[in-house]
Amino acid sequence: MNIKRVEVFGVPVDCVDMAQAVDVVESLIKGDSAKAVIAVNPEKVIKAQTDHQLLIVLNESGLLIPDGIGLVAAVKILGLGSLSRVPGAELMPAICERAAQKGYSVFLYGANSEVNLGARQALLQKYPTLKIVGGKDGYVSDADMPRLIEEINESKADVLFIALGSPRQELWMEQFLPQLNIKVCQGVGGTFDVLAGKVKRAPYLFRRLHLEWFYRLVSQPSRILRQTALPKFVLMVVKKRVGIK
Repeated sequence: MNIKRVEVFGVPVDCVDMAQAVDVVESLIKGDSAKAVIAVNPEKVIKAQTDHQLLIVLNESGLLIPDGIGLVAAVKILGLGSLSRVPGAELMPAICERAAQKGYSVFLYGANSEVNLGARQALLQKYPTLKIVGGKDGYVSDADMPRLIEEINESKADVLFIALGSPRQELWMEQFLPQLNIKVCQGVGGTFDVLAGKVKRAPYLFRRLHLEWFYRLVSQPSRILRQTALPKFVLMVVKKRVGIK
């Protein structure tokens, strides 16, 4: 598919809505090499300003979804185009729905063993025909990583969902995607926890008002250090908009 890609402070993001994102993923599944699907938000934009390795991963990705509302607003304010927010937590189930319809298989890697199993059970309850060909918790040592790669390849999964947190999951993809026979690898952060019922998503009203980030901050105060990236991002957008260097 021909999707427009723009850059926000040097960080690429694709101009897709949810339906287009799922279609792009399906086109990647029909491709001939493993491609990453990564969520882009203000936090990741700030991180990529100093993390060259992360920026390389983003540039090499097959699909970069506009996950944060701050990013969507920045693209509009800076006159780069128009975006719809595509939350990674919603894209994963949408991919699973398409996979269940078309017979694609998936593998879940990350979180603890209880959450990983709970996420698999929740997906099968919602999509009974989904082919989940394997799962593994995120506590794999470097010494055991070759065995995990072998296990994923032996499963013949089309899609790998990886929940290691950012930027760890993105750096894992950079290192190991070339060794995998999968076609798509989506970094999903804490989505397994949501699916397994261990963490609640923001109520609909918060999501409707684009305040999911605020709900998560209030419910998980430990995220405050990560959220300091948001005011930095806002300042960068304002300065860029008014022409201040």
